[in-house]
Amino acid sequence: MISSRRKFIAQSSALAAFAISGTKSSGNIIGANERINVAVCGIKSRGSSHIGGHGRQRNVHISHLVDPDSRLYEGRKKFVTNKFKNTPECVQDVRKVLDNKDVDVISIATPNHWHSLMSIWACQAGKDVYVEKPLSHNLFEGRKLVEAAKKYNCIVQHGTQNRSLRKWSDLANEIASGKRGKLEVALGTCHKRRKSIGFKDPTSPPSELDFDVWTGPAPKEKFHENLVHYNWHWFWNYGNGDIGNQGVHQMDIARWMIPGAVWPKKIICLGGRFGYKDQAETANTQLAIFDYGESLLVFDVRGLEGKTNLGVSNHVYFDQNAKQTNVKSSEIHGIKNIKNPLADRGDVDIFENFIQAVRSRKEADLDAHVYEGHVSSGLCHLANVSYRLGEKTSFRKKTKPFGNNPKASEYFERMQEHLKDNGLKLEETDYIVGRTLAFDASTETIKGDEEANQLLSRRYRPPYVVPDKV
Repeated sequence: MISSRRKFIAQSSALAAFAISGTKSSGNIIGANERINVAVCGIKSRGSSHIGGHGRQRNVHISHLVDPDSRLYEGRKKFVTNKFKNTPECVQDVRKVLDNKDVDVISIATPNHWHSLMSIWACQAGKDVYVEKPLSHNLFEGRKLVEAAKKYNCIVQHGTQNRSLRKWSDLANEIASGKRGKLEVALGTCHKRRKSIGFKDPTSPPSELDFDVWTGPAPKEKFHENLVHYNWHWFWNYGNGDIGNQGVHQMDIARWMIPGAVWPKKIICLGGRFGYKDQAETANTQLAIFDYGESLLVFDVRGLEGKTNLGVSNHVYFDQNAKQTNVKSSEIHGIKNIKNPLADRGDVDIFENFIQAVRSRKEADLDAHVYEGHVSSGLCHLANVSYRLGEKTSFRKKTKPFGNNPKASEYFERMQEHLKDNGLKLEETDYIVGRTLAFDASTETIKGDEEANQLLSRRYRPPYVVPDKV
């Protein structure tokens, strides 16, 4: 077992005062015949892909299924038993798995608010981590996860699986070569139809659900059925809206297309929740602009229907003397950031890539490195910070939220046309113009705006606390 090679320092036996530490082993390459035990955490929807993605690989064993909702156990356990010929142990609390020295990998498909904390705990326990997108629920905890991965010498892969596909890599390299001219705009779109979720009254949680564990680091509130299992995406305590759900995939690609792009200089986001009234808090329509100097990253979220929906896609636009390229994500995928071995191989499944890196102990083998996940997820968080600190205004005022920037203003006009297509009378409609944020890349903070910096983290609920020092 891989775990026999690791030095594990036992955690406190009192879960209420949970603290954990450990070290990775010296970094010897793991043989192909050594079994890797994986605990999949969050097994309702995306978790099923984690079960299949890991379980189908040679000498990878789904040893545990972790979910606060025990109603899911029977079906998922039966699947693993029938498909992979072993019977996993099912537990509600991940801390019981972290204390198990025979578990090698934690694979996380929980709600967003658990992603970073669970990953940090896993690193401290000497486990490698595959964590779904977005890497974090806020920017602070994403940075702490990057620090934890480095400190404990853990392999941490982010669930932006486009990173394992070569066609995007080829396009990014071509753009960086300058052959196409100056890149003016990298556009990502997340146009997915999202209907009203209505209103659900507070009620007692199901007896099979450990709602305290499900809530984890978020503030404690009363249970309602719009939280478990999917609509938590649309509440700020748990999710990040569609820009941080589906959108982080296209955000990652869009940033990748801008040569050398890490953090932007400025960010502004506008939008609203249009077309219906429901219990959700996040925007269903957002337009975010990220200033990268010569290039703009534009991100467009549309949750309503309408003929102007572009689907889930990425597009790159160059100066007028260069050839334009519009590409849907279904047509061109993939890029590699670290040492770019994609140039020497074809596409590889993201779960296979992760297990390869677990065996080699080389983080450079990862297609979706934890730091890249931190930055691309962080862009989604910055857009939401701008939006949440915005001011309401009316479309009838004909203001210019993007000033004299013609490219940004063009996308704002397109957004308005989309809303008209959905029957909105703009002269009677308000929207939110977000605050312009100036970002300091060296400190990963917002310049001169304490209110905005407060939204880069959160107040954590003990004992589910992301530590300042990992």
